[in-house]
Amino acid sequence: MSSKNNNSSSAGGASFLGLLALVFIVLKLTGHIGWSWVWVLAPLWIPAALVGVILFVALLVMVVKEVERRGRR
Repeated sequence: MSSKNNNSSSAGGASFLGLLALVFIVLKLTGHIGWSWVWVLAPLWIPAALVGVILFVALLVMVVKEVERRGRR
C-alpha cells in the first residue's frame, strides 16, 4: 500500500514580481524599452523599500511610545 503525503507546500516557481523583472530585463537588453536600469529593476527593489519604510515607521512608533512611557514615571 503506497500513500503519498502531500501536506508540504512549496511554491515551485518564480513570483509575479520576479517574472515582471525578468520581462523588463529582456525588453531592456533587446532595445524595446529605453528605461533606466533603476526602473527596469524596480519590481525587485520597490517591495524591499516598502518593507524597510514600514519597519522604520514601526520602530519609530515603538521608540516614541517608550519615551512617553518613561516620561510619565
